[in-house]
Amino acid sequence: MNQFVSSMRRRKFLGSLTLSAGALWTPGVFAEELVGTPKQTEGPFYPDNLPLDTDNDLIIINDSLSPAVGEITHLRGRILDRRGNPIKNAQVEIWQVDSQGVYLHSRSSHQTRLDTNFQGFGRFLTASDGGYYFRTIRPVPYGQSSSQRAPHIHFAVYTKGKEKFTTQCYVKDEPLNNGDFILNSIRDQKARDSIIIDFTRIEESRAGELKAQFDIVLGSTPAGK
Repeated sequence: MNQFVSSMRRRKFLGSLTLSAGALWTPGVFAEELVGTPKQTEGPFYPDNLPLDTDNDLIIINDSLSPAVGEITHLRGRILDRRGNPIKNAQVEIWQVDSQGVYLHSRSSHQTRLDTNFQGFGRFLTASDGGYYFRTIRPVPYGQSSSQRAPHIHFAVYTKGKEKFTTQCYVKDEPLNNGDFILNSIRDQKARDSIIIDFTRIEESRAGELKAQFDIVLGSTPAGK
């Protein structure tokens, strides 16, 4: 099979996953305001040289035949307002370290270990249901053992007429969460819990793939609250 056909099929498959997931979501069903997703720092390692491929599949770069190393994760969610209404045409960006703990940034440590098959960054534009979808890897710790950060994925959300919103999501039951200074700067327990999510096995996946859902509610709780 030529690479062009393979790439088109992959993108069609990823699109169908997004649509099928969106059909399960019912917007506007919340009677009370939702907990606003707390803002988190963008951090120093937003890519300083964006990859040529910036789609929502971080496992395969362009038409490469070599996938990234790591636990493949299907990460999806919705962009909502505080009343639970979906926000369409929001641009969602994610970036994270590869399986070796290296960012796609010239100042990230251990650049010689960088997994060149991992895209490290992706974008997705939400549709009418506010949904987004990325295929990526389960995040791993970052930094030296004495000051490691808990595994996390960075998010930026762009909506018309508003400032860029940045946050991070974390892995539920990860021991390093207890010592992560950025996560624990959020004093409100509900707000902090809202960015810690389950990464669970997909039973029907022979490759041991994971799934995770992270809904982002704009109208955030300040990071120190």
